[in-house]
Formats: sequence, C-alpha cells, structure tokens
Amino acid sequence: MIKWEIGMNNDTIGSSIKNWNQKKLDLNFKSFNQLTKKMVEEKEKIYEGGGLIAVQKQHDKKRLTARERIDYLIDDNNNQLELGSYAGFNMYNEYGSTPAGGVIASIAKINNRQCMIVANDATVKAGAYFEITVKKTLRAQKIALENNIPIIYLVDSAGAFLPLQDQVFPDETHFGRIFYNNARMSALGITQIAIVMGPCVAGGAYLPVMCDKYIIVEGASMFLAGPALVKAAIGQNIDLETLGGAKTHSAISGTTDYHEPNDISALDRAKKILKNINYKKTFFLERRKFLEPKYPIVDCLSLFDPIKPDQYDIKEIIARIVDESIFCEFKKNYGKTLLCGTSCIGGYTIGIVANQRLIQKNELGQLEMGGVIYSDSADKAARFIMNCNQDRIPILFIHDVNGFMVGKDAEWGGIAKDGAKMVNAVSNSVVPKISLIIGGSYGAGNYAMSGRAYGSRFVFAWPSAKIAVMGGHQSASTLLQIKLAKMGDVDEETKNKMYNEIKAKYDEQENCKYGAARLWVDEIINPVDTRKILINSLNIINNQNNIPCPNFGILQV
Repeated sequence: MIKWEIGMNNDTIGSSIKNWNQKKLDLNFKSFNQLTKKMVEEKEKIYEGGGLIAVQKQHDKKRLTARERIDYLIDDNNNQLELGSYAGFNMYNEYGSTPAGGVIASIAKINNRQCMIVANDATVKAGAYFEITVKKTLRAQKIALENNIPIIYLVDSAGAFLPLQDQVFPDETHFGRIFYNNARMSALGITQIAIVMGPCVAGGAYLPVMCDKYIIVEGASMFLAGPALVKAAIGQNIDLETLGGAKTHSAISGTTDYHEPNDISALDRAKKILKNINYKKTFFLERRKFLEPKYPIVDCLSLFDPIKPDQYDIKEIIARIVDESIFCEFKKNYGKTLLCGTSCIGGYTIGIVANQRLIQKNELGQLEMGGVIYSDSADKAARFIMNCNQDRIPILFIHDVNGFMVGKDAEWGGIAKDGAKMVNAVSNSVVPKISLIIGGSYGAGNYAMSGRAYGSRFVFAWPSAKIAVMGGHQSASTLLQIKLAKMGDVDEETKNKMYNEIKAKYDEQENCKYGAARLWVDEIINPVDTRKILINSLNIINNQNNIPCPNFGILQV
C-alpha cells in the first residue's frame, strides 16, 4: 500500500542564505548597500525642493509647502506611494535643478480611500512647468484613470517655463493634454478636485475650472492673463486681486465653488467633499488571508553583484516577495530562461514572469544562457500571459534580461516569430501589469517584459537596474567599428580612448537614474521595500473592476 506525505507543499521555493556562495555575500551586500545609500541621500535632497530659502519664502506668504500640504491632507504616511521623485534629475542643469520635476505625484489614502495627489512645488522655479513637469502630470492622470481613483490637484504654479515654452505647449503630449484628460476623466466619472493655493495663470487656469470641484484659497489668484499682459494687450490698468483673486472668482465670476481663508481650511474642505461622495464598492481582485515569506527580503541584497551581475537563481528573489514563498511554476522543465507561474502577494493572486539568470541545459542537452529569451521560453511566456488574462489575474514582470537569442540557430528556429508572439500577448493583455526591473532591461527584452511602452500600471526599478538598447560594452564596440571604418589606420591608444569615451556615455544613459529622470520608470525603490510596494500597488489596482475580454489577434505559430 502506498503511503502519501500529507501537508507537504512541493511549490515552496527558496533556500536559506546560509546555503548560498558565502564568498560573494559580503561583497554583494556592500555594493548594493552603497547604491541604496546613495539613492536615499539623493531622495532626501530631492525632498528639500527648492531649498531652505525658498521654503521660508513660501512660509512668509502664510502658505504651506507642497509636501506639507500633502502630509496634512492624507490619512497617514505609512502607505504613501510617491512616484517620479527622480523626474528631471540632472536634465535642466543650465537652468538650475528641478527637484522632482517641480511637481509631486503621490498616491495615499484620504478618508480611507486611495487618491492620486498632484501638487505643484512653488519652491522650485515658482512651480513653473517644464516638459518633464507636464509629462509627470500626464502620468499621474493616467494612473488615476486606469485604476479608477480620485485625483486632487494642489495648484501653485507660475505657468509654463517660458525659456523652454516650445517643449510644453503645442504637441499632443504637452500642456493641452492635461485639460483633455480633465474632460475625459470627468466624463468617465473619475472624481477631480482642484485647490488653487497660489498663482494659477494662463493656460493653467483651465485645469481647476475643468475639475468637478474647485476650491480657492484667500490670497491665491487665477487668470488667463496677468495685470502686465492685460495692460500690454488692451491698455487696461487693474491689480492682481481685482483681476483674478479669490473674492473675484467666488463672488463675481462664480468660477470657484469654495472660498477658503487658508491652506488648512482648503485641505479640510477637500476631505469633506471626498467624504460626501458615494463611491461604488466594487473590486477587481479577491483578497485572502496570507502569511509572510519564509525568508527575509534583505537577503536579496546579497544575492548578486549589482554592478557586474553574474549567475543567480531568480527563485530566491521570488521566494522573498511572495506569500509563504509558494510559487506554482508553469511548464517548469520547458523554456527554462523564463520563469512563469502563479503565486500570491499580500493575499492577491498574481502571475509572475521572470528572467532566470542561471546558465542551464535544456532537455536536449543544449546550454542556454541566463537572462536570454529563447524561442521555447518566449512561446511558454506568451501562453502563460494569455492564461492570466483568461483567469483575470494581474501579472508581475521581473526584468533582468539581455534580450532575445541571436545567431543562425535562433533565426532558423523562429526566434522572430516566437518573440513576436510574446510581444503580441503582452501588448494585448488586458489584466493589470506591474514591471520590476532589478538588473538589465535591454533591447526587445524590455518590450517582451512589458517595459514602459507596453502599458504596465507601474514600473519600478532597483538601484541596480539598467535600461538601454544594449549594454555599454556592446554599444561602444559597435559604434567604434563604424567610426574606425571611416578613419583608416588608428593606433591602439586612440582606439582605447575613443572606446572609453563612447562607453562612458552609454554607461551614463543605461543607469536607472537617467531613465527615472525621463519617467521611463515610475520610481527607483529600495529593494527591501519591494514586497510592501507591490502590495500597495495591488491595493491601488484593485479599485478598478472594468476589465474587458482579451483579444490577441493573429499569432505566429
């Protein structure tokens, strides 16, 4: 008679850090710790906004700073998710720094309901809009729209940054798109509240007027053209308060809905408005009781070298993110360079697609390089993504990918059609997707793993992340060959100098901070906060319940 083991779970993954390569643990941890410490220091500087003098000027006007306003408005800071803190990082040095792109975008609970908050930072260039400021505002609107959460605008801005006005005004992703989104979100029933707490000028004046609820604070102003421009245009002499002050718009034009004496009163008014809205309590995902992972997430800092990553088992990271370290792997022995499977994070069922970095042999005895997508792994992932859509479960993509396999065998084996199948599945996926970039995210591998262009609800990166068409060495070698072909005989010293110059440029551009500055990722996060942030993201995603039926079109077979 056969005796069966009862209570055993064969889907438990991971191992104790004591079983890892002890020689590398300390060096890996030290490298990761240095990167993380640098990130924390940079964020602390970003959080200072325009600096102490600019903050004091704001206080002298009897106004709170943008971060002080947010802190008062939200229920607590524990589950606040700030996005785009690196926006504009080192992008506008000729005009001075623009911390956080001059606008703060944060998701937090107000009256126990998650809301997106967009707050102009008047301590940074008087809250003026650079191109990255507009891009970040549009990103915040998109997140609110996709996840069906209210959005509150704390307006305190001098308008477009005029020296760069050509970068913010006429295009479809420029300033006008903000107002387009205001109209569309209102039509779709997404609550929008605007509080004008300082200047609100020119085209920016349309934002509060196009919101559902409009609050203005005493001393704030809103107008399409300021007193100087009115004088120049029509010769009329008028002071700022009479032209577009709080009293004018609350008692004469009737534009604003509420006139409040100060910042605190205005923020309290916004809380009351939200409290009186009757929201539908429908959720997309079922949430179950859960247990924490079996292993501490801090172990992840010792798993691989963040500067020059070698082989490592991605299951060790998954084991420190998912509930109870349980991972039900899909097609375990097929397409081994991509791990696919279902698990739970914070009680939410989720599909996971992750790059395996171990070098392994397939069942035919052929060696497969870690981090490379082969035909079989692309085929497997495409099928798994379609399964997740059928089952209505969100998908987490964990990136550390060099790209798709190249060469004669790969081309003859149909890597293009199999890669296209995976990209098609990612593109037409209707369930929410989250991307986590922990290492490289190169070339078409970024596309297949649901990079920024593929509609992930959130894209997070560890400080070890790198995003580029290809790595610095490959890029520099390719460009060097092109240059040398046009130059004739060149000595080795000159070649090395040219190579190092090209590589330095590409190393800078593949750094995750370069991408975060341009909002290719939503936020660079501390690896030890990964599970907490993923749970928070799933809580936000769960506000939406309107998921259409998937349609994947024509797939190459």
